[in-house]
Amino acid sequence: MIQQHSLWSQRFLFFFFSSLLVFAQKSEAKLTHPYQSGESAFEGLFFPASKKKSPGLVLVPNWMGVTAEAEKQAKRFQKLGYHVFVADIYGKGVRPQSPQEAGALSGKYKSDRKLLRDRVKLAIEELKKQKNVNGEKIAVLGYCFGGTAALESARSGESLKGVISFHGGLDSPTPADGTQIKSKVLALHGAIDPFVSAKDLAAFESEMQTHKVDYELVKYGGAVHSFTDEGAGNDITKGAAYNSVVDVRSFDRARAFLTEIFQ
Repeated sequence: MIQQHSLWSQRFLFFFFSSLLVFAQKSEAKLTHPYQSGESAFEGLFFPASKKKSPGLVLVPNWMGVTAEAEKQAKRFQKLGYHVFVADIYGKGVRPQSPQEAGALSGKYKSDRKLLRDRVKLAIEELKKQKNVNGEKIAVLGYCFGGTAALESARSGESLKGVISFHGGLDSPTPADGTQIKSKVLALHGAIDPFVSAKDLAAFESEMQTHKVDYELVKYGGAVHSFTDEGAGNDITKGAAYNSVVDVRSFDRARAFLTEIFQ
């Protein structure tokens, strides 16, 4: 009898811990989300909020596209209680393997702002289709190339509560489009980012002020490009480097901004 009880206990523990392992694996799994526009296929990531009816965020990745880095950033915002949809700007299966490839791909969209805006809009529409997403409370945020995309989404006249650019390009190729911005804008910028010229920075502020946009530009001293990306290393002489202090500060500012716009 004792042996039978011991055997039952062992089996119970085996199935119990096996179930925990499966649950943990499912929790850590990438929530791949396919979507379509005509004949064009895309594959983003969707991270649902723990609360049922919650605001939604479209996260546009850096120029490397849908990667582990994009997933990491999405999970940070998911933990704040938001539904997060990682947009696939390039299309299903189009995943750059080097900075050179990423530069060529992102350059295509930077030179065709309408196409870039359309791809972000597609992701916004897909996010709104998801269960329990509050379609009246949507924001777009992005990193580097994605920061540029977030700003372009606002310039397109999209009905958003807000947009956030983390170390994004701030150039304004069509300043007149600033009149279409309906949302609040938060630009988190490395003060010594060599990839954003003084001319582009001035043009951005002029656009925001001319069109009376509710915006905030935060410049972090000592920070260059990619200050939220640990994979960028810590050598600021390369122009792109991770900054742990600014990473925390910028995330905290973004969190406060989202609380403000969704209240």
